[in-house]
Amino acid sequence: MYSSSSRRRHYRAARLHLTTPGESFSAGSAKRRVVKRQQSSVEQSSNSEVPSTPPHSCDHLELRRSALAAAKAGNYAGAIALFDQILQQNPESATDYNNRGLVHFQNKQHDKAIADYNMAISLDDQLDSVYNNRANYHAHHGDLLGAILDYDMAIELNPCNVRAWINQGITFRDLKMYDRAIECFDSALQFTSLEEHIYVERGRTYHLRGDWNCAVSDYQRAKEYFYDRNDCLDRRAIRLLANVEEWLDELLSPLLSSQSSD
Repeated sequence: MYSSSSRRRHYRAARLHLTTPGESFSAGSAKRRVVKRQQSSVEQSSNSEVPSTPPHSCDHLELRRSALAAAKAGNYAGAIALFDQILQQNPESATDYNNRGLVHFQNKQHDKAIADYNMAISLDDQLDSVYNNRANYHAHHGDLLGAILDYDMAIELNPCNVRAWINQGITFRDLKMYDRAIECFDSALQFTSLEEHIYVERGRTYHLRGDWNCAVSDYQRAKEYFYDRNDCLDRRAIRLLANVEEWLDELLSPLLSSQSSD
């Protein structure tokens, strides 16, 4: 069963990103994932970027900026209303269907989210981030095979989609396919993005597989990345760091206890 704790760590939706004519963003190339995750992502993440359909006017661009700001502030109803306006002006915008789907998902309107993802794909079936977002929807609802297939499509369309590699690795781990999960995390590490999250997830996979030395090594690497940017950690990163500390303690405490007893 797909546990609630693993859902929380899943990069469910990628961040909404504002695009201008001629620009093209992918989930693996922007700033950092999660993300959102993190919401694939707002984290994800949260948080999947997609190539943009050029806006018809400056008003369209301003509406998108306002929708993004509303979503980041947690005003999901306001963001959805703004995306409704955008789509009335430009009903062929796959980007904005995808973005509205992300906000619907965050607002726990999952039926509307999947409808928007499917509409985005029907308008442009080459948007890798839409498949990543739809895969996150499938994973959230326990359809791990459906999630794997959509992550495969996202990666096929954009091999640099780091979020999709991470998410697929997490899904393989949930299926206890640890070797396949580690292959995904190894692939993700080829790109200079989200390294701390990749080390956390690969370390957790080693941990569950019983490779404790590898797990400790990855946890320590993840901590170094987190501490290097200590001044700009968001709440999700702080929670993830706390998980790492807990898992490290779980591995090291028995060793330290045996040494002290000697």
